[in-house]
Amino acid sequence: MKKFAVFDIDGTLVRWQLYHAVVDKLAKSGALGTDVHEKILRARMQWKRRENSSSFAVYESELIKLFEKGIANLKPDQFDSVTKEIIEEYKDQVYTFTRGLIKKLKKEGYFLLAISGSHQELVAHIAAYYGFDDYIGTQYHRNNSKFSGEVSAPSYDKKAALDALVEKHGLTFTDSYGIGDSKSDASMLALVEHPIAFNPDKNLFEIAKTHHWKIIIERKNMIYTLEPNDGHYILA
Repeated sequence: MKKFAVFDIDGTLVRWQLYHAVVDKLAKSGALGTDVHEKILRARMQWKRRENSSSFAVYESELIKLFEKGIANLKPDQFDSVTKEIIEEYKDQVYTFTRGLIKKLKKEGYFLLAISGSHQELVAHIAAYYGFDDYIGTQYHRNNSKFSGEVSAPSYDKKAALDALVEKHGLTFTDSYGIGDSKSDASMLALVEHPIAFNPDKNLFEIAKTHHWKIIIERKNMIYTLEPNDGHYILA
């Protein structure tokens, strides 16, 4: 049985949210409706002003809702074209630590998995570019030349998604790694032997602290490793 490492993508490998970037570009072009971009921008500015502790979650929820509402009028080839543009723009805008960890584990023979809330098409491009062996993203199903409105989002339950991939490929949890940046990654990180909370949001930080997981912070050109020590964290 082969050892594996599982990675979140948005905010963990890529420095921004690929899902957001695609929706923002589509909204700017008017492909999702006449006032959609204004609504997204308004929600984003509430987050950027840090108006409350949940403003990012509110912004993200609004962005997803507006995309899924406007998808009925979106042509798949238009979506695919924007996806390629976003990948070209962001594929090299990644964190040094995560990129290095991928390279290191791949060299050591690890089977690399990606589980992301971003669109399946985006995750597929990133997975191919960085040499992942398998991946899961959010799938907006198509029917002939239109989006059907059906959505599969296994990343909402990353534990189940990881269990499915491990079973599919006959992998072992022994010496396994996992890395993520938000609360949605916690169930996935809880399964592996070497969980890493990378630039964690407040919710994931609290979970990591409870379970004594390693925390990595990358800021500017510095990488800080925080190791659990007697109920506290110390800079390693």
